Amino acid sequence: MKNRLFRKFALILLLLFLPVFMALDLLLVRAWKREYLVAAFSHLERLSSLALSAGPHGTKFPDLKQWLAWIAQSGVRVTLAEGNGKAMVDSKEDPSRMPDLSARPEIREAIQKGIGRTHEHSSALDMDVIYLAVLHRDQQGRAIILRRSLALPGLKESTRLIHGYFGLASLVILIPAFGFIWGFSRAITGRIHRLKSFLDRAAKGDLRPLPMERTSDELADLAAALNQTVQKLDRTISSLTEERNRSSAILASMKEGVAVIGRDQRIIYCNQAFCQAAGTASISCQGRPLMEIIRHSDLLSYVQKALGGEESVHGEVVVGSIRTRSYAVTAAPIRTDTGISGAVMVLRDISEIRRLERARRDFIANISHEFKTPLTAIQGFTETLLAGAIDDTRNRRRFLEIIREHALRLSRLTDDLLKLAQIEAGKSLHEAREVDIKEVIDPCLEIARVKADQKQLVLEAHYADDLPKLFGDLYAFREILENIIDNAIRYTAPGGRIEVRAGVEGSEVILSVADTGIGIPKTEQERIFERFYR
Repeated sequence: MKNRLFRKFALILLLLFLPVFMALDLLLVRAWKREYLVAAFSHLERLSSLALSAGPHGTKFPDLKQWLAWIAQSGVRVTLAEGNGKAMVDSKEDPSRMPDLSARPEIREAIQKGIGRTHEHSSALDMDVIYLAVLHRDQQGRAIILRRSLALPGLKESTRLIHGYFGLASLVILIPAFGFIWGFSRAITGRIHRLKSFLDRAAKGDLRPLPMERTSDELADLAAALNQTVQKLDRTISSLTEERNRSSAILASMKEGVAVIGRDQRIIYCNQAFCQAAGTASISCQGRPLMEIIRHSDLLSYVQKALGGEESVHGEVVVGSIRTRSYAVTAAPIRTDTGISGAVMVLRDISEIRRLERARRDFIANISHEFKTPLTAIQGFTETLLAGAIDDTRNRRRFLEIIREHALRLSRLTDDLLKLAQIEAGKSLHEAREVDIKEVIDPCLEIARVKADQKQLVLEAHYADDLPKLFGDLYAFREILENIIDNAIRYTAPGGRIEVRAGVEGSEVILSVADTGIGIPKTEQERIFERFYR
């Protein structure tokens, strides 16, 4: 991993120390120059005092020239000028070619104060030069200015040496400092990397605590705080996981279909009952758009209303075409601090309730019809007898037989209702015993043959004599078979055929009735055992 922390520390160190080093270097050089110049000017002043003390007593040129030559032996340049700044003689240049010296700063200062000093860089010599001018009066009282100049070749070289030594000293200081920063930053970076790896591991679900550090600094405190946070997070996740598993188990065991739909109308969660209601029990519904799973417009509209903000939406839908199912639908929004984040839809299967309601309606309609026909006949023939037909010896017996037949029919209907009530109450009305199949089939055929002959139907039975005996109530077996044969006769056209067969399949005796009648539509076959269903 790149040591970015070292680069930052190094940059801070450079930003802090480089200005300080540069300022110290500048101050040191200036102080050195100042001391160097003070010493140089002091040297010139001593030479001036020595020169003036040994100066010529006259103003003749040979004596003056000899005097200047003697002074120049000290390595300085000497110029003698009049009080107005006009050069009289110079140790290195012809005074007639020299410019007027009155404009020179050291000359002006000497005229004003008696002594003048100047320091400047000579581009011709490429070095610093100092000038010292002293005002002097000869024996006649005339003002004479003695100017001495001294080149300082050592000043530049010493300044360069100072810069070099100071730079070397800076490197001596900075290199160990950088080494210390490198080691310190690597140690800090390593600890930070361990913290980052710990957080990355925690983000992936690995909540093992971080080993405690031996040091007691801010990073150690941070590691301890992160360990505490991760431990709390672990407990919270465990609690949430347990709660989620508990909720999932509860929802999975519910008979009602439950689905959580997101704001984007994708299914976030659904239980198996919901998938079965949607007809997609074999595939996963979670994460898929709701419109891919449910194409019922009413269901989609309930969800959209809930997502739109309606507090609770209720309705009822019928799904399926061949085998229809009825569901009571409830949809409600999921509200958070930021608004509606989704909706919950619950599908409760009420198909059995609706089936029972239909059965109740059919029962009332059928039983009313069953009772109305004999009652109407009884009422009608009774009124006929009361109206005078009782004296009709030829018809009154026939009328009374009809009344008796319909009364017996009402009695049978009443007995059937009582039996049904006792069966539903769990009361057993049968006497179980071993029964020969012949005892069941033959009496039923004998009773049904009269009706079959009236419709010119062929009624036959096919069974072996050695069939195993049945165990049950003989009269219940007969009643069941009579009802089935009666239905076959009723719904088979004249000239048709009805066959009663009995045989053995495995450990079971199979008794079947087949006819050439109209049959039962496939959509109605699952309802044939409903009470009073036609």
